[in-house]
Amino acid sequence: MKMKLIYLAMIPMILMASCAAPEEENPFFSEFNTPFGVPPFEEITNAHFVPAIEEGIMLREAEIDAIVNSPEAPTFENTILALEYSGRMLYRVLPVFYNYNSSLTSPELQEIAQEMAPKLSAHSDNISLNPELFARVQAVYEQKDQLGLNDEQMRLLTETHKGFVRSGAALPEDKQERLREINQQLSTLTLQFGQNVLGETNSWKMVVEDEAELAGLPQSAIAGAAERAEDEGLEGKWVFTLHNPSVMPFLYNAENRALREKMQQAYINRGNMGNEFDNNEIIGKIVNLRIERAQLMGYDSHADFILEETMVKNVPTVMDFITQLWDAGLAIAKEEAQTMQGLIDQQGHDFQLAQWDWRYYAEQVRKELYDIDEEEIRQYFELNTVRSGIFMISEKLWGLQFIERMDVPKYHRDVQVFEVLEADGSHIGILYMDFHPRESKRGGAWMSAYRSQRIERDGRFIHPVITIVCNFSPPSGGQPSLLTYDEMTTYFHEFGHALHGLLSNVTYPSLAGTSVPRDFVELPSQIMENWANEPEVMKTFAKHYETGEPMPQELMDRLVASSQFNQGFSTVEFLASAFLDMEYHTLTEAFPEDQLKEVASIIDQRTIENIGLIPEIHFRHGSTHFGHIFSGGYSAGYYSYIWSGLLDADAYEAFRETGDFFDQATARSFRKNILERGGTKDAMEMYIDFRGREPEIEPLLRQRGLVR
Repeated sequence: MKMKLIYLAMIPMILMASCAAPEEENPFFSEFNTPFGVPPFEEITNAHFVPAIEEGIMLREAEIDAIVNSPEAPTFENTILALEYSGRMLYRVLPVFYNYNSSLTSPELQEIAQEMAPKLSAHSDNISLNPELFARVQAVYEQKDQLGLNDEQMRLLTETHKGFVRSGAALPEDKQERLREINQQLSTLTLQFGQNVLGETNSWKMVVEDEAELAGLPQSAIAGAAERAEDEGLEGKWVFTLHNPSVMPFLYNAENRALREKMQQAYINRGNMGNEFDNNEIIGKIVNLRIERAQLMGYDSHADFILEETMVKNVPTVMDFITQLWDAGLAIAKEEAQTMQGLIDQQGHDFQLAQWDWRYYAEQVRKELYDIDEEEIRQYFELNTVRSGIFMISEKLWGLQFIERMDVPKYHRDVQVFEVLEADGSHIGILYMDFHPRESKRGGAWMSAYRSQRIERDGRFIHPVITIVCNFSPPSGGQPSLLTYDEMTTYFHEFGHALHGLLSNVTYPSLAGTSVPRDFVELPSQIMENWANEPEVMKTFAKHYETGEPMPQELMDRLVASSQFNQGFSTVEFLASAFLDMEYHTLTEAFPEDQLKEVASIIDQRTIENIGLIPEIHFRHGSTHFGHIFSGGYSAGYYSYIWSGLLDADAYEAFRETGDFFDQATARSFRKNILERGGTKDAMEMYIDFRGREPEIEPLLRQRGLVR
């Protein structure tokens, strides 16, 4: 539902404050008087959120009452546009509220978020299930062909009407009441799921006391672990955590097999350790509620309900697509496993390759085949140098300029802030970038908005304020932040999302930026990764952090040659989670109450058996920490990343076909038809407008090395 009703219902991402604040001191009670109208972060305290949200709800309810009680006949202006532009105060506070919960949270704020989640859910339902309001929307919708609307106005009208219907507005009263109950329960459960994953990630640690047990680890990982130990009063020891910059170097490099197993098992069992962060029962409840809600709405399953609004449209299309890739990927993964088992045997070990061995032996095979050392590669991907490369690419493609601003408020001292300009110097928007892990930040990487682009009813163009948040390797041991190859490509990925938000050029806020189907939203992000991997492009930003010398051509050639290495593993690991997602969300029968704690293990095992997942590989995201589908908005949509891979590989072919990776005509077309359009048109139509045809799968298969 691409309207602000769903924006208010994004409860899994909320954050709340602990006490009231006087209205005259609350920065959310008026327009922000800051450079570029960004949130006045230095003035915002925990005390401001609750009164601002409560006031915003009250004001919006008054606006809805005014629409409903208007004596005038329903029109596009007095109903659809009045609804679209309602809730200004909530538009100020909720983006800060949501983003803080993801990147600057605390236990007290999480506790209040749990308390407030049902209230925001109820507010959303009070709008979407308001019979008088829906009657007016329906009246305008029935006249749509006689109103002389332009394409974007028609899109807003049809999406608004569809949003009401998909929110239950057409249901009988008794079913609406049950729908409200389900929505409120889900708002709390999904929020708790995410908080548990963060809590588990922050609480678990592995303390190493014997330096001999660090054998194989790069010096940067050892230094980082020593610094963490010192911060915790454990001088002379080393502390490893479940944050990715700690986990992954350990699994790839540690010679101590027992410790690799300990780390791997803890990593894949987040939310499944039988403590206060256990997510098993929560999963059972979420699954049952989603089944019930879908069937209330007239669908067989949650997946049927969700996929109706995507590019793929239905379950069979998803399953056919991921099965086709699975068959190709699994065959290659089995070959990779045999290669690593051969290496284990060759080294005289008497054990079978296990999940905690895969990354370690894959890294050894990669070094043997390509002479690639991740630690050596990192020397050429210093964070700020990579950033400069991304800026350069954006300038070559679209003429964009990036000016660091030191006069703009920041929510954390580590954040970097840039003004984004057109080639002619005109303002586009503000970009925040927040790079490193901390306990107040959830894991992973994402893009969000503090303010989306829109045009006000008085004609003013409102420029976006965008943020990207990551968990990259921090500076350590006297070195700056040196990115792994995966972190470097992740930076490009999230920056592509940022461009989607920054370059939005639409009228209505609910259609702006990334307000597109889940299986289309990853296209702008994933296509950026292609430039990251072009040798001619990489040499412009891959420079040694000490000498400034570019990466040697011979090393770059080996790095590019290794890009398809271990793709069987990567494809299978990802697709296993995509199948797991679909296994949950194609269910049509709820589990008995006494089985709720067992749902995750049942579905995990069922998925493993159905797809033939080999024991040497685990799900990229196991059930109890699968935040994408249980707290992050990707339920029945995790396949979207690889579907968008289909789109990005095919779209990048358009540049390849010109013989110029920076072809200006192709870049202009991508900006005009994809980046600027938001959700103003059907996603497939937008893609065809750019490419001239529907996407083809062959470029994806070649990109992943899945064709022999």
